[in-house]
Amino acid sequence: MIKARELAKPQAQSGHTQPAKGGRRHLLDLDDLSRAEIETLLSTAKTMQEVLHRDIKKVPTLRGKTIITLFYEASTRTRVSFEQAGKVLSADVINVSSSGSSVEKGESLYNTAKTLQAMNADIIVIRHPHSGAPYLMSHFLDSCVINAGDGSHAHPTQALLDLYTLQQHLGTVEGLKVVMVGDILYSRVARSNLWGLTKMGAQVVLCGPLTLIPLDFLTAYRNREGHPFASIEVETNVERALEGADAVMVLRLQRERQQAGHLPSLREYSQVYGINQKRLALAKPNVLVLHPGPMNEGIEIDPEVAHGAHSVIEEQVNNGVAVRMAVLYQLATPSREGS
Repeated sequence: MIKARELAKPQAQSGHTQPAKGGRRHLLDLDDLSRAEIETLLSTAKTMQEVLHRDIKKVPTLRGKTIITLFYEASTRTRVSFEQAGKVLSADVINVSSSGSSVEKGESLYNTAKTLQAMNADIIVIRHPHSGAPYLMSHFLDSCVINAGDGSHAHPTQALLDLYTLQQHLGTVEGLKVVMVGDILYSRVARSNLWGLTKMGAQVVLCGPLTLIPLDFLTAYRNREGHPFASIEVETNVERALEGADAVMVLRLQRERQQAGHLPSLREYSQVYGINQKRLALAKPNVLVLHPGPMNEGIEIDPEVAHGAHSVIEEQVNNGVAVRMAVLYQLATPSREGS
């Protein structure tokens, strides 16, 4: 775990950002992170949270570094938290969106990447509607690339802040029963959380209609061998899934993606799978309720649950800043081996 006093020292500047501690340059998902790397990020986030609780929320750690947030999709929580994280660490943060940029004139992702490369950005945070876009950018850039959500594929910093929130309240993730309920098929949050939760030793239960559970997850559940998610459980009955749960991750029902006919109607989904007080009572007395946002209150989650005593949804937003500070710090700070 880093010490708070280390954050008071600006990092030496030497052109482009060097490979981070352990040689890692990018954060594209949690699939290639070890449990030790995840634990390091979580412990670093704890230090960053201490900075956020100070009267003066500013440290010079990344002074002279440039961070560009490149968002091709609308975002509030993720974009603002990355911006705040960078500014608290004293980096220069430049926000770019597809609206109003050369993307509207037909510029390709490759050419956008090369343009940003020419600007000598140290870190590029990208959100894109197509899966794999951050991987493409990382192939062409010397800059660090952070995936802030790509299509239905991954959202690693959301998974990290979820792990951090669970650890903060329950002490450990090891052995917890965590139930994910809802639209798993299109959820990049669910996919990254599966990597993080299973690596940290949680018992994961996926719950939703079979039309909204990916085929590869069902294959893993049925075959139980040769698949990294072979330990997960799949349950279509929400009441059975919630029994004895330590935490419930409610996933947003992505109404914009339901034109494919996965559900009879939103009303029927709410009646069968919506998380309400009665259903939540089947879980453990100290159960935590999480949601990546934005919420469809009254569809996947009732308002009294979303804003009730078990909800840590607002804390997730606050923790997101600390976790993203930790990610920026780890990627932008050269290895100190031998120091």
